Amino acid sequence: MNKSNYFYDMIPINYELTEEQREQVKSSFPPPALPDEIAGLDLNNLTKGTPVATRVLLNDFEVKKTKTNKSFLKITLSDQSGNISAKMWDNNGEVEAMLPLLEKVGVFDIRGQVDEFNGFKSVTIYDMTPCKEDIDPFTLLAYTKQDIQQLSEELFAYLYALDNPYQEIALRAMDQLWESFRISPAAKGFHHNYLGGLLKHTVGLMRFCRYITIQEDNPFRAVMKLIHKVETQYKQEIWESLKEDGQRPLFVWKDAIDHLYHMLQGMGEHKYEEINYNALITSILFHDIGKLAEYDYAGKSMNVFDYLYPTATFEDAQRKQAGIAMDPLGVTIGHIPYGVLLLTKVIEHNKIQVSMEAIHLMSHCILCHHGLPEWGSAVRKPLNLEGYLIHIVDYLDSRYENTEADHQK
Repeated sequence: MNKSNYFYDMIPINYELTEEQREQVKSSFPPPALPDEIAGLDLNNLTKGTPVATRVLLNDFEVKKTKTNKSFLKITLSDQSGNISAKMWDNNGEVEAMLPLLEKVGVFDIRGQVDEFNGFKSVTIYDMTPCKEDIDPFTLLAYTKQDIQQLSEELFAYLYALDNPYQEIALRAMDQLWESFRISPAAKGFHHNYLGGLLKHTVGLMRFCRYITIQEDNPFRAVMKLIHKVETQYKQEIWESLKEDGQRPLFVWKDAIDHLYHMLQGMGEHKYEEINYNALITSILFHDIGKLAEYDYAGKSMNVFDYLYPTATFEDAQRKQAGIAMDPLGVTIGHIPYGVLLLTKVIEHNKIQVSMEAIHLMSHCILCHHGLPEWGSAVRKPLNLEGYLIHIVDYLDSRYENTEADHQK
């Protein structure tokens, strides 16, 4: 039994795993190996002239000219320490030689030294070599500060509690995609935009869902309680913004209240329906699973593409992977359609017997979890309670994450 709280200490986190189940999670769905320490080129702690030899991600580059018309490369790099400003002078044709590599490669081993001008530190690069080794993304990209093993156990506690065929659908999906799912980010920016973000976000939605459907006796009253908490927190944000402390106010819940009440009214159109909890939890597992294909980053596995399209090959086998970015193929479809494609693939690949109604219910939840067409929803509006609920919990969790301090994410 594990007990704690979520969402301003409002939602109890209760789940149970037997010792046999716990061992099963550890052996079949292990967490990724994390580096013993975060290594990064923190320029603030280095003095001018310090030699530099490290591995970095390429974020951006452009050719610039000095006042004397001498070419140089202005480069933005990054690692665990954050962004790194750098330049490379064109002493012996280096700029022309590097441009083709910078277009195709996203991870480099660099040598150079720290420079400082007007108090601003950067790196002057002497040598920039494409990295040809397998990349451990945790050595270069930010990742969740939360316990991934604990998040994994919580996720599987919820999945093990499902009835079949929903449990089988969920576990077969994890059998196939866990290696990527456990480390994937949930976004490029805005929320859960770090390794492990998808796992953390998915568990967050399930916490909200369990609160609304199990822990409270009425789902409508539960949603109203959540909206009331949002109102309280938004008032606090406004009050904090009025203080004369010079800090820029953070309005996480701006414009949220009207939208949440609008969704609650939509739920009211289906107030006599029963909630299919099993379908809702399974839909939550799949709602953002398409981000395994939609996003790209250094060290990302291509297994999601191989699973979906086993007879297809990449025309261009070399992919430029660096920081979290939109995958050039994945962005042409998007994570919402991919979620339905993966749900269908898992059911067909494993020959799982499931009703036609259940398939359409889960697919509808995935397609409408963004709530509104202008926010990316693939349908005009949710058409059942589960559709409204998956959007509400996704909306709440993605915004709530922005209230957490960096060391809590």
